[in-house]
Amino acid sequence: MLIKITKASDVKSSEITPRPLFEARRNFLQGAAAIGAGAIAASLPLPALAAQGDKLPGVVKTKWTAEALGEKDMPTAYDSVTGYNNFYEFGTGKSDPKTYSQRFKTKPWTISIEGAVEKPGEISFEDLTKPHKLEERVYRMRCVEAWSMIVPWVGIPLGDVLKRFGPTSKAKYVYFETLVDAEQMPGIRRPVLQWPYKEGLRIDEAMNPLTLLGVGLYGEVMPNQNGAPIRLVVPWKYGFKSIKSIVKIKLQEETPPTSWNVASPREYGFYSNVNPKVNHPRWSQGKERRIGEFFKRPTLMFNGYEEEVGQMYAGMDMKKNY
Repeated sequence: MLIKITKASDVKSSEITPRPLFEARRNFLQGAAAIGAGAIAASLPLPALAAQGDKLPGVVKTKWTAEALGEKDMPTAYDSVTGYNNFYEFGTGKSDPKTYSQRFKTKPWTISIEGAVEKPGEISFEDLTKPHKLEERVYRMRCVEAWSMIVPWVGIPLGDVLKRFGPTSKAKYVYFETLVDAEQMPGIRRPVLQWPYKEGLRIDEAMNPLTLLGVGLYGEVMPNQNGAPIRLVVPWKYGFKSIKSIVKIKLQEETPPTSWNVASPREYGFYSNVNPKVNHPRWSQGKERRIGEFFKRPTLMFNGYEEEVGQMYAGMDMKKNY
């Protein structure tokens, strides 16, 4: 699963080459062999949470690489990944999260783990990452608004984290909750949604190897506008399922409420799997536009991860359970 592990450079990936030149060269070279220009470090305990833009130590590549995706799925430019975002706690405009999140405090940070677990408790960012090799995974990400990106995430498998707390037989679903802080998050002052932002997965979805707790991207600490310090990454579902700035995880027997499903159940289902055959009531989901490209491309079932996740939905009515 792991490929060559070498000592990491102390230089931030964004400083090795001027970012515009780095991105242009990456987009024209097949394979993108060094995503984010981040060299791979040996497994090391992660120190106290670094600042945005700092390189993350202990990052190892996995089978989910740019090479595996292929030439037609090159990583999206860093400035687009970090400058074109949905994070309504900081505003509804695509540039609002970057504009209004820069003073957002992400340390210290803890997540409470509760509900149907044998060992409920809290876990800090440092506790979360210390026993693990941080993994780099290049994933397709698809927004319900029909735009998409390819993002080199860094994180920890969610299933590995949940196992530490001993899920019980009643753990059928996993509920997630985002921080609520109107002083730091100006978007919360508007009733766009019912705050806090809420999301949920079925337990088998949460334990699937693809599901990631993200702590960075492009080999660097997660930018605030992308969901720092810890967010969910579920690449076969529409982007709003990948909840940001998580402060609470609860395992439970009943289906949890989710923010967009509560706000508009006709438009946003609990599952929200990427499915080109089921359209949003206001637009088609059959095609998507990759950020940085002009022409649209066909949308892939489960966003291209059907082999890894399709068995979880065998026999389900994917239109009814949208």
